[in-house]
Amino acid sequence: MNQEMLTTPITADLVRGALDLEYTERGILPHRLPAAARQRIPDGQLAMAEAQPSGVRLVFRTAATLVELDVIATKRVYAGMPPRPDGVHELLADGRLAGQASVPEGDTLTIDMATGTMRTEPGPVRTLRFGDLPGEEKDVEIWLPHDESTQLVALRTNAPVHSVQSGDRKTWLHHGSSISHGSNAATPTGTWPAVAAALAGVDLVNLGFGGSALLDLFTARAMRDTPADLISVKIGINLVNSDAMRLRAFVPAVHGFLDTIRDGHPTTPLLVVSAIHCPIHEHTPGPCSFDPAGLREGKVRFTATGDPAETAAGKLTLTTIRDELARIVKERSATDANLRHLDGLALYGEADHAELPLPDNLHPDAATHRLIGERFARLAFDGWS
Repeated sequence: MNQEMLTTPITADLVRGALDLEYTERGILPHRLPAAARQRIPDGQLAMAEAQPSGVRLVFRTAATLVELDVIATKRVYAGMPPRPDGVHELLADGRLAGQASVPEGDTLTIDMATGTMRTEPGPVRTLRFGDLPGEEKDVEIWLPHDESTQLVALRTNAPVHSVQSGDRKTWLHHGSSISHGSNAATPTGTWPAVAAALAGVDLVNLGFGGSALLDLFTARAMRDTPADLISVKIGINLVNSDAMRLRAFVPAVHGFLDTIRDGHPTTPLLVVSAIHCPIHEHTPGPCSFDPAGLREGKVRFTATGDPAETAAGKLTLTTIRDELARIVKERSATDANLRHLDGLALYGEADHAELPLPDNLHPDAATHRLIGERFARLAFDGWS
């Protein structure tokens, strides 16, 4: 039996977790950085990462038992690398998982790591269907894939849709690296920030950018201008594995990043988080590179290529960064009562690595994302709410 479907325009009041919506000829592309910040992006890596909708979801109230969402996904293909799994969309009804769906086709972005080139070929619009939903009025969230850029084309339901206000829920604004972005997590609600937000009962705005937590001031300015009740910044791994700066530049860059956030949030609780345990970079600086032996086996693994002796000249390691962040926060907290520090080793340390090793030497797997999210919810949100 055919059901009459109602089309609801996808407007900003239905989208959470995005700082900007770009209206293209084909659909609506959520961005996690505003247009002014995107104009400052110096490379394709960050441009790609900020357009991947980690933490972005459609939120509405409806009695619909059937929801359809037309999307254009961007499928990434890395030359010479194993194929990537399709991104997962998850539908939650009143906070409980009620469906998962993927689309197998879309635009294709081919990336050649050897030459640094990217090529995009347009693909089709595809429809996600979530059926057999409870028939009573309920809050629906459709979480977009954390690692697959997705244009929203049309939303259809078999009952009217109403926007939902956030009520008294606090907004948590977080910035970090690919681990915060969700690399190697299996689903969008399985990234560690999504896990922590669900446990703490807060609305997440996730500015975790794969390869791009580099203390960029345009990111700090975006955070400065974004309403938030709680803010956290996770600093370390990208600065080491990109070999982006030395200790002399790192310390004032951290101060500048925090100063910029404080310009817009002078008293908002602000948490500085250091990197989780990562053996390849604990005492060895970057740059980080693909492990050739792993590639010959058809596996993606990373290795550190720096010389530990160069730390004496200011090259950064995770150990150095953790020590400096603890010192910086202690110094600043003398005049900033709402600034706190969290050692990343409390989220995932050496003992955890022995039990749950990083599969590619850099990123946690799905089980470890959950572990980190559970620990963050307990350690970070205590005393904030």
